[in-house]
Formats: sequence, C-alpha cells, structure tokens
Amino acid sequence: MKISVIGAGYVGLTTAACLAQIGHDVFCSENDAGKLSGLLAGIMPLFEPHLEGVVVDAKKSGRLSFGSTEEGIAHGRAIFMCVGTPPLGNGDADLSAIEGLAREIPKNASGYRLIVEKSTVPVQTGIRLRKHLLIHRTRNLDYDVASNPEFLREGTAVEDFLHPDRIIVGVDSVRAATLLREIYQPIIDQSFTCPIHAECPHHNTPRFLLTDTNSSELIKHASNSFLAMKISFMNMVANLCETTGADVTKVAEGMGLDPRIGSAFLNAGIGFGGFCFPKDVQAFIRIAEKSGCDFSLLKEVEKINHHRISNFINKVREELWVMRGKKIAVWGLAFKPDTDDVRFAPSIALIRSLLNEGTVVRAYDPRATEKAKAVLPDIEYCKDVYETAEGADAVLVATEWEEFRQTDWERLKSVMQRPLIVDGRNMLDTAELVALGFHYVSVGRPAAFSHSALDTLYLTRSETVLQDLPSA
Repeated sequence: MKISVIGAGYVGLTTAACLAQIGHDVFCSENDAGKLSGLLAGIMPLFEPHLEGVVVDAKKSGRLSFGSTEEGIAHGRAIFMCVGTPPLGNGDADLSAIEGLAREIPKNASGYRLIVEKSTVPVQTGIRLRKHLLIHRTRNLDYDVASNPEFLREGTAVEDFLHPDRIIVGVDSVRAATLLREIYQPIIDQSFTCPIHAECPHHNTPRFLLTDTNSSELIKHASNSFLAMKISFMNMVANLCETTGADVTKVAEGMGLDPRIGSAFLNAGIGFGGFCFPKDVQAFIRIAEKSGCDFSLLKEVEKINHHRISNFINKVREELWVMRGKKIAVWGLAFKPDTDDVRFAPSIALIRSLLNEGTVVRAYDPRATEKAKAVLPDIEYCKDVYETAEGADAVLVATEWEEFRQTDWERLKSVMQRPLIVDGRNMLDTAELVALGFHYVSVGRPAAFSHSALDTLYLTRSETVLQDLPSA
C-alpha cells in the first residue's frame, strides 16, 4: 500500500522505516531542510538501535523515499501524521503542526485519504481535525480520520514497532478500520522478515484493539501518566527507605512479584525524563482541568519528579560538605541508555544545579555528547569515563548505560581525588565497589563504604597537610 509519513523525528522515521520493512511503499516527508538533505544523503538525524540499517535497506529496495510535505500528501492513500506536539508554557500541547496539516492536506490531495494521528494529541483532536479538513477542503477530497497512538520507547523503538504488545486503532468508520488492519496485518501475523533477530523469538500475536478516536487518544496519555506515577511512587518510597534504613531495591523486588503490580517502572532514581513522560503528564493534567476533572494525583507525580534532582544534589553535598570548587564527573547525558536524546533529561537539570553550586563539571556519554553541547556549552566533555574522573571528588551516575558497568574500577580509583561514586540509577554493584575501596552512595539504600576507602581519603589528606607544613 502507498503510505505517507509526515515528519521524520523519532516516531516518524521509525514508523516510515518499519512500514517499509513489512512491505509497504512509504514516502517520508520532512519540512526541516537540513534534516531532509541529510536523509537524502544517507545521514541519520538521530541514533536509535537498528533504525539506520532498516532505513538503508528500505531505501535500497525502493520501498522508502524522502521528500517534501506536499509530495508526501500526494503520495499516500494513508497519511500518518508524526509531527511534533511540544508543550506550551501552560502545559497544553502545541497543535500548530497538526492544524497546519489540516490546511495543507485538502490543498494537495484529492480522492480518498485515510488520515492517521500518530502524534500524541489531546482527546477530541480527531473531532477538530475532521472539522478543519472540511473547512479547508477545496478539491474532491474524501477522507476518514483515525487515531493510532505510538508506544515506542527510545532505545527499543524498532523492536517495539515490529513486535508490539498491542496496536490501538481509534476509528469512526468500517472503511478506516479495514484499511488500518490491512496496513498492520504483517505485524499482526508476524509474517515479515525481522531485521533485528536472525531467528526471531517473537511469535505472540499482538492485540489489535478497535475503539473510537476519543478513547484511543486518551489511552496514550493515560498509559504514559500511569507509568510516570509508578516511577514517582517508587521515588517517594525511596525517600522513606533512606530515613528508615530499608533498601528500596528489595522493596521494589517484593512488590514486583505481585502480578497485579509487576516489576516494570519500579526503579528508584533521579526521576523520569525524555520528551514523552514530562510532556504527556502536563498535557493530561491540562486536559483534565479543561474538562472540570481534578487530577491533583498527577500534579503530585510531577512534583515528586521535580524534587528528585534537589534530593540528589543534597546527597552529593552531604558527602562533599562544601560544593564550591569541587570537581564532579557526570556519567550519562541522554535521558535513558541507547539513545542520544537529551530533551528533558534529568542529567541536564543535574548539571545546571551543580554549576549553580560552583562545582567544576566534566561529563561523558557514549552517544549524546553533541546534542548536550547545544544546551550545555559551558562544561568540559570527555572521551571516556576515566578522563571525566581525573582528579574528581565524585563520580555521579545519571544514565544507566551498560558501558558503565564494564568500568575498570581499579583504574578509575587511581585517577580520582576521592573514591566516591553517587549512583542516581542504582545500577552498580555495591559489594564489588565497596570491596575495591569505594565509598558508594545510591538512591533509597544505605550508603556503603569500606574502612579502606575512608583510610585512603584521610591518609591522602594527611599527607597533603604534612607536605605543606614548614620543615623544622
């Protein structure tokens, strides 16, 4: 089927590439001239595991092409809207790109089109979209509007698209439902060639859930807000664990064994970030307020998340005593591993707070350095974990990259001013670090250190003092 995808961001590019992978003729449009020229030249605008390979193969096969929005509208029988809906100052979603397409599609399309909301939008956007498509219609355009929210996690987006738990489709006509099922049938049947696994382990049939557009639009906001609530709940529990001497990882493990709760999203840390959760929680609160519903529960979720950075800074201050002038190494800039996305990343807020405290910050991330430089130009970026830690008074872990677990700890300890690690993701092995002489501080767990770590610290300071004393 001929399909158009409008927008080549994380969602749009993944959607376009994966729809081409399962056999469709896909045209992906992008109105950013720099990004479009890069895509035409084979340059990826973002890092996402497996995505580049899928894009390259789909282009070679002729199933994926790139161009302008006008060309995209003219190409596809189905048009997937994957444009940005960033938050406004009051928390509302900015729907200007959606509204712009409601004006452009009727000008450039005739005949039948299935117009699919893939972007995350407030409930009743589909109703408004239908209305404005009609207002701006100047040609012989026949159309349906459908909602098909994405549930793609950055870092696993390709796998999430091709092997989903569910496909949510909000429609108001049999014609739209039939067409969307046809589009997704290879995924429903798992009958495509998987670009990730040589022998694909996924054989479960995803649930294809048909509903109305209003319900479909609400499902996305409700899902992300609920997951954000689980994270904030565990961070609240972590605070209690710290005051009572309990271990939040054991609490989470015990809770997760209950199948009604599950273990996902029960990891305490420095809070959730990224472009989806913060934006969607704010938007869901605003949607509820406009509808006269009290969503104070989600306001508390947001409040708890905002406080995670200050709580973490307090941990660092407790260990260093005086912050000004201290050298701090920050590991991780992306909001999560396996992505280069720093939008709303906790690490960015953390580093800004450290700079306000007068510390000297050096940072390292396997993928996100270039994007971080655009928002944090005034810190030093390093080539690896060891360079960041040279002369450091503390190493702070902000993103749980697997690479960090493979650190040569003896080498790291040898270059640090003080063997202190403050782990904002609870990802490292407490026993291993303590055995090697580190002072290890994490979230929601008792601080751990060996006497050798304190002895090393005190001996180093004592030798410095003795060297500075005048000779007799």
